[in-house]
Amino acid sequence: MKVILKQDIKGVGKKDQVINAADGYARNYLFPKNLAVPADDGNMNNLKSKNESVAFRKGEDLKEAKEIAERMKSITVKISVKAGDNGRLFGAVTAKEIAEALKKDFGINVDKKKVLLSESIKVAGATKVDIKLNEGVMAQVTVMIVPQQ
Repeated sequence: MKVILKQDIKGVGKKDQVINAADGYARNYLFPKNLAVPADDGNMNNLKSKNESVAFRKGEDLKEAKEIAERMKSITVKISVKAGDNGRLFGAVTAKEIAEALKKDFGINVDKKKVLLSESIKVAGATKVDIKLNEGVMAQVTVMIVPQQ
């Protein structure tokens, strides 16, 4: 019997996958526990439309990420931090602070986990920082650390 899985089942398949299951397994385990539905015409049409909407949404997100990446090429994020006489910072500038500055100054929402810093910035000056916006879309911004006495 062909069934559409409603969630991942270890050893059986992933969510929204159409599989062949034994009749007894489907009727006595998958259907009562609401883990699967029969793969009839109505359910197959629902699955098809759901997959199309997911693909459309991914395409829209990718297009939006590319537009943001293009905008970010010319952006310079300025962050003022307390520093000593030799330009060394008291503390460090982290990905969280960069993400907050992007949101506050430019209205660009970026998750701090998407700001790719190998280590925190500890010296004043300009630094190039990579930001992963979407699958395969990277942007680079210049972060200017301005010391304040």
